[in-house]
Parts: sequence; structure tokens; C-alpha cells
Amino acid sequence: MKIIKNAVAGTLESSDLFIQVEPDDEELHLEIDSVVANQYMDAIRAAVMKTLEEFHVTTGKIFIKDKGALDCVICARMETALKRGGVEES
Repeated sequence: MKIIKNAVAGTLESSDLFIQVEPDDEELHLEIDSVVANQYMDAIRAAVMKTLEEFHVTTGKIFIKDKGALDCVICARMETALKRGGVEES
């Protein structure tokens, strides 16, 4: 999948996260801001990377503001943002 337009998913409510994806043809840029970064940054990053790998995303800009979301919420929001902003590559 290739990110072709800006898209967002999620909210800034407690136990949720807000994700914005933007196109970038050269590299993958990931920026994560989390209220629980000290304890769970590795787990958040792993959930994001797992979803990116499942959708074969190798380029784009991903901005995340996390308010303590569980892994399943992170993956669901990532999937929604990617489907809103991407197109399947043939």
C-alpha cells in the first residue's frame, strides 16, 4: 500500500490515540507523542510497525498522539488511517 493523501483516525480522548498519515515518496517518518511513553513506547512502536508491515507501507509520514491506547486500538486506528489515505499497489 502507498499513502497517497493525508488522512486521520482516532481522537484525543483518554485511552485513544490520534493518527495522521501523509504521503512521502522517499522515506518512512514516524513520530510518536505519548502520555505513557516512559512505560510503553517500545510496545506502541511495535504495534505501529506491525500494522505498517501488514499493509506493506514503506514510505510516508506517520504522526501519532497517544493518550494511553491499548495495542488493539493502536492497530485499528492505524488500519483506518492507512485505508483512508492509501491505495493498494498492484
